[in-house]
Amino acid sequence: MSYTIEGSTGPWELVIGLEVHAQVISKSKLFSGAATEFGAEPNSQVSFIDAGFPGMLPVINRECVAQAVRTGLGLKAEINLWSRFDRKNYFYADLPQGYQISQYAHPIVGKGEVEIELADGTRKTVGITRLHLEQDAGKSLHDQHPTKSYIDLNRSGVALMEIVSEPDMRSPEEAGAYLSKLRQILRYLGTCDGNMDEGSMRADVNVSVRKPGEGYRTRCEVKNVNSVKFVMQAVEAEARRQIEVWESGGTVEQETRLFDTQRGLTRSMRSKEDAHDYRYFPEPDLPPLVLEKDWVEQIKATLPELPDARRARYVAMGLTPYDAHVLTLEKETAAFFETVAKGRDAKMAANWVTGDFFAALNRLKRDITDPPVTAENLGKLLDLIADNTISGKIAKDVFEIMIETGKAPGEIVEERGLKQVTDTGAIEKAVADVLAKNADKVAEYKAGKDKLFGFFVGQTMKAMQGKGNPALVNEVVKKLLG
Repeated sequence: MSYTIEGSTGPWELVIGLEVHAQVISKSKLFSGAATEFGAEPNSQVSFIDAGFPGMLPVINRECVAQAVRTGLGLKAEINLWSRFDRKNYFYADLPQGYQISQYAHPIVGKGEVEIELADGTRKTVGITRLHLEQDAGKSLHDQHPTKSYIDLNRSGVALMEIVSEPDMRSPEEAGAYLSKLRQILRYLGTCDGNMDEGSMRADVNVSVRKPGEGYRTRCEVKNVNSVKFVMQAVEAEARRQIEVWESGGTVEQETRLFDTQRGLTRSMRSKEDAHDYRYFPEPDLPPLVLEKDWVEQIKATLPELPDARRARYVAMGLTPYDAHVLTLEKETAAFFETVAKGRDAKMAANWVTGDFFAALNRLKRDITDPPVTAENLGKLLDLIADNTISGKIAKDVFEIMIETGKAPGEIVEERGLKQVTDTGAIEKAVADVLAKNADKVAEYKAGKDKLFGFFVGQTMKAMQGKGNPALVNEVVKKLLG
């Protein structure tokens, strides 16, 4: 069923498109050799080019171009072997050149697609219109002084990929799923870290509303939204505002707005500029960008396995679709799981990673990049269960000791004498003792009280301090009672 918002005149449909600005992972900027590391002292990573000094000429960064191509390939998009940079002219205090070098008419990447999956399991393909490369502006800080604004140019000139979607999304959930999936793909590709809280990925959200079956109405753009949750809230808030305007007999004006996260409302920022307002013209200091087909093919050959392919492979290994989804959400989690599962039972590995291991991460407030137990050691723990050295129950105790001590599981089992007893003679002796001590219950069992079987197994395991092999204990109990 399609998503609509009920107004006083009946249902309204949403039309949503996203322009995502993703900061390229590279050691230096798009047109200069200045560093790009986040969190440096203000204005400590600025070259003469970034500062807009006269006569300073841009030089294209090959790695940033490769990252854009890599991203395009990951989005199943056309790679344009001929593209061009343009100047987008506008004044802002944190744009020292007075223009931004961007791509307008001839982007490096053309049409592509992203497949999203919603909570109810439905899948949908969102079209990509284009991806173009551009340089970022600096940052204006308005909260450092009561009457002055400060400018930090560290970000000025950092390479950005602007990824523009088709207006294919129809609900806040679809917009959130698209942004999450795009972020996941970029992180797998290693082309953007996706740290939205640091501003290295942000979204401009285009929203319009219409009556079902109508053509498009005027859209508004909500600028610089920096989390998946806020994108979903901004879509909802802006759609409701537009519905109110239309239903009260007004007209929605095309404009750029901001989302107030505190109040959950959008507010006007400026009237929407058209391309001619920016006076685009070809960048005179850079020749057109011409790529060799062989070079693009070389990049294609190095692409990692992407989330959808990895998820399908995990399902083929016997994992549930849910476990496969959880384990592929982050590239680091998938890599951890791969190490644990290598040459072992995949389902068992998944159960341990998503169960005890994730629980430990949450409890200790650590993440997968700083695990309390290494993937190698968790794998060795599974080997000890598989070869019957320890039982699954004892393994849980060993796991906790591994977290406390950092020791390997084999060492812990040896030191603490936790090896499972598989000697049938020893197990028979323990079972015989339990049956002798509980003669009344043996009589009840033989009289038809079958549920007591579990009691005898439990008592035997207790007597053996949990070290009896559970399958053998079951077998022996059955034999001696028979």
